[in-house]
Amino acid sequence: MDKIKKVKLGEKDYPELLNYIANPPAILYYQGDITLASDPLIAVVGARKASPYGKWAAYHLSEKLSEYGVGVVSGMAYGVDSYAHKGAVDNNGRTVAVLGCGVDICYPASNRALKEEILKTGLILSEYEPGIPPLPFRFPMRNRIISGLCIGTVIVEAGLNSGSLITADCAAEQGRNIYAVPGNINNVSSFGANKLIKDGAVPLIVFDDIIDELGIDRSGQKRNQKIELGEDERKIYDYIRKNGEVTTDDVCRNTGRQPSQVNSIVTILEMKGLLQTSLGKIFIAK
Repeated sequence: MDKIKKVKLGEKDYPELLNYIANPPAILYYQGDITLASDPLIAVVGARKASPYGKWAAYHLSEKLSEYGVGVVSGMAYGVDSYAHKGAVDNNGRTVAVLGCGVDICYPASNRALKEEILKTGLILSEYEPGIPPLPFRFPMRNRIISGLCIGTVIVEAGLNSGSLITADCAAEQGRNIYAVPGNINNVSSFGANKLIKDGAVPLIVFDDIIDELGIDRSGQKRNQKIELGEDERKIYDYIRKNGEVTTDDVCRNTGRQPSQVNSIVTILEMKGLLQTSLGKIFIAK
């Protein structure tokens, strides 16, 4: 069993994008490779009582992300979460499981083998101390961490009351992109994901769509001119492109965004290869 370690807010190894969310966890307890939490990541979440379609979609979406070196984040719950992790570990990918209990507790217990597979190349983390049990109220709290670690969140399958919709809400509040896998309109497990699309989430019609959204071509090279950006990302990127080298204060004054929002979006745009920062300046990547 890997030793349980911890990292505090403000320390070097603290996950980069969590610095910019509301209520970031003061301490994270973890097993595995903490540096993975600062890599480009996509959350893949959904219903616990997933249909065969939902499990298939979660697995193969994570397989696609792993193929292009993008890490997968989920909550190690039954259903979509489990298949998201499996799609990564079965295809030599890296994955992060964010728990609603102490990292020494395997919940659900039936995922013990999956947890061990994740730890071979990935990461298990939680804001809860070892020994803290998985009580229901803790899972909605941990969802802000799942979305907060990531460039974007994909809802694979979700009913109207699914907890994964809380993750989507967190992603929206954090200014991150939201994607959804369209589902059968005659299946209640698809209502939540389909409603997200109606409300503006980006539909993933084929799995390659998520790769295109990240600006990765088939040879794994960035193609900046074709990257799809969210509304906030586009506004900030266009301002920087128009004005050349700028500071965070410049962007805040001219876009009406708070410094934490600007810093988060700039970091995401850096991960997408669109921006660079140096000596307090932000400029377009060449």
